[in-house]
Amino acid sequence: MSHDPGMPSTAGPRARTIGQPSARAEARRFATGTGAYVDDLPVHRLLHAAFLRSPVAHGTIVKLDLAPALRMDGVVAAWDGETLAAHCQPVRGVLAHLPAMQAALQWPLARGRVRWVGEPVAIVVAESRAIAEDAAQSIAFEWADLPPLVDPRAALEADAPRLHPELDSNLMFTATVATANVDQAFARAATVVELALRSERVTAMSLEPRGLLAQWDAAQRRLTVRMGTQVPWMMQAVFANVLGLDCDQVRVVAADTGGSFGSKIHCYGDESAVAVAAMLVGRPLRYVVDRLEAFVSDVHARGHEAIVRAAADADGRLTAFEVDDLCGAGPFSIYPRGSVNESRHVLGLTGACYRATEYRARIRVALQNKAIYGQYRGVGHPLACLFTEAAVDAVARRLGVDPLAFRRRNLVPDDAYPHRAPSGARFERLSLCACLDELARLMDYDRLRSDQRAPSVGREPGVYRGIGLAVFVENSNHSSSNYGRGGAPIASRDGATARLTQGGGIHCAIGLTDSGQGVTTAMAQIAADAIGVPLADVRVFMGDTEHTPVSGGNWGSRGTGISGEALWQAGLALRAQLLEAAAALHACSPEALDLVDGVVQRRDDASSLCTLKALAEAIYFRPERFPPGFRPEPAAQRHYAQTEYDGIYTNGASASWVEVDTRTGFVKVLGHWIVDDCGTVINPLLLDEQLRGAAVQGIGQALFEGCLYGTQGELRNATLADYLVPMAAEMPDIHVGHVATPTATSALGAKGGAEAGVTGALASVVNAINDALLPLDAHVLELPVTPERILRAIGALDRR
Repeated sequence: MSHDPGMPSTAGPRARTIGQPSARAEARRFATGTGAYVDDLPVHRLLHAAFLRSPVAHGTIVKLDLAPALRMDGVVAAWDGETLAAHCQPVRGVLAHLPAMQAALQWPLARGRVRWVGEPVAIVVAESRAIAEDAAQSIAFEWADLPPLVDPRAALEADAPRLHPELDSNLMFTATVATANVDQAFARAATVVELALRSERVTAMSLEPRGLLAQWDAAQRRLTVRMGTQVPWMMQAVFANVLGLDCDQVRVVAADTGGSFGSKIHCYGDESAVAVAAMLVGRPLRYVVDRLEAFVSDVHARGHEAIVRAAADADGRLTAFEVDDLCGAGPFSIYPRGSVNESRHVLGLTGACYRATEYRARIRVALQNKAIYGQYRGVGHPLACLFTEAAVDAVARRLGVDPLAFRRRNLVPDDAYPHRAPSGARFERLSLCACLDELARLMDYDRLRSDQRAPSVGREPGVYRGIGLAVFVENSNHSSSNYGRGGAPIASRDGATARLTQGGGIHCAIGLTDSGQGVTTAMAQIAADAIGVPLADVRVFMGDTEHTPVSGGNWGSRGTGISGEALWQAGLALRAQLLEAAAALHACSPEALDLVDGVVQRRDDASSLCTLKALAEAIYFRPERFPPGFRPEPAAQRHYAQTEYDGIYTNGASASWVEVDTRTGFVKVLGHWIVDDCGTVINPLLLDEQLRGAAVQGIGQALFEGCLYGTQGELRNATLADYLVPMAAEMPDIHVGHVATPTATSALGAKGGAEAGVTGALASVVNAINDALLPLDAHVLELPVTPERILRAIGALDRR
């Protein structure tokens, strides 16, 4: 069978739905208002939780009197950190394979000291949410202020007070890497650039905030938690750990989830407190974070300061990169993944797309009195890309070389794989050059350059245009090297089950969840092609630790590549079993049969032998029709783990076309392009929308978003009136293209694509703005690139 690039190659099933732009089958349910989010779930005898949170960034708890809350009508119970601690265990967000990492124990509620604005201090359980909130505010809470550690550099000074007395410093993690001849490469270079970059913290801002419904069954001693989550199996282990239960005593069910972007893959103290409280009160307990709470309790990300250097020889060849990166990650390391992975990506991936052979990097993660750090879509990939691509553009400008031509000269060639970067990162198969060439074609690069250089016909005076490029890599299909080896309860092997129903349909079970990506549809497409049935005949059940196979869940662009491969293999196995059953039923060889669109056919003449409905009837209701001793198997389960590499990297390129008004500092993005290589494309419609959505988040961080803290550690813009998120009217048309380089580590050949859009967007937007400002000899390297920062860069504020 011939196959298109990126299509699974197998002698068995034909690709009929894989690669097709099928609309999301689950969308109708949400569009008609029949979705079931945590706040929609009807439950008998339901109670509600609310929290008292710290109003200060750092202080000693002097008084915490729950009596006023407990006296209120409708209040069932209340606990502070000390009283709740008798019923649970703390967590520590360290990874054993990172011996340089240190973190303090974290309890669900603060004990003795508060360490960030928004830290949960007490929980109240009541008959209604309103009563619980009123009661929480009635708690008598007094504290003694302590000096907050807001600046990560100040936190690392030798004389800085330790945020946790039991730790030897405020340094959560540090790591370095260096090749042998870095200093010589910079000393011999014809051109060296050095940039200081800074980005504000951001937060995920999913449409549906975090929430959970916890219910303890005292008779069976089992806890059931329904929650918006990307990782039900991980959360099963987390709740068991916090509550001192066996994993099998905890069931986690992923409810419909209205977005996540990484914010719902962590263990939060308030969620643990709800689970403990549900056990203690013996009634169902629901808690949904409101938007104001989300700003100060959800994980933050991407607030970094970095010094980046790049060197090139007289021929315009990049020879070396260097990065020194610092971030402040809050007072605790988020459990169980830890809060250092952004920095680890910076360490491993800065400069990795290019042929420079010398590299040096240092990363430091500091403790501080701000909200805890965690993984947000793309994690550290957008930062590594920003640091690299800003430096690459700076070298090209210094040399007077077109940035597209400069990248073509310096990228690792597409025929050089497998390849190991100077940092040690290993890449299986990339297509950096092909993606850049396709990007140039898709955006019509030469025409845009001509437009940029042409007289500003139709443009207002002081309006400049610029083009920004970015080439990137993005990790997916992770092995156990990220978490499993570090002791985190996050599976790297996923399972999938496929079975024939008594009505002739196909039911599949996987451990993934769907938070808006269209996972249900994409997985149904994989199963339909593997088995040989119409897409409409496949139903996919997900995210229930009691009824689906173990899975690491949806994070790091791993779902399609890992769970999808497991389902592909389960589908192939079921297909073979059904053909064996049909052959036994009709006294012929399985090799003589095919399964096409739910009908068993003879291969030689494509004549129909039986439908799957007829076969199911025989299997389930008429077993005597089969030869003596033959036992048909109408179900199959397979598991898959990627073990050859730490991860299977995808890659791509993005471009932005912007207009900068130097009178106001306003930036308008006129166009944005992405070319992505994620191997086999299962559903181009879903993939393209994932890429566009991720690009919007990247553009948002580049231009608008930032968590603005005051000197006392208070978040000053913790509302949607003040925290600017990108709106539809501000976004350009986003054009998407593809190059397909399937991974050889799986039969399906799929890699991840959910984060590629954001990975290059920060860099391409920033580079486009600085390209526009080039005639003014100005640049901005602080994100978000606000009008004020642009006006300051061009000296306009000095003239006012």
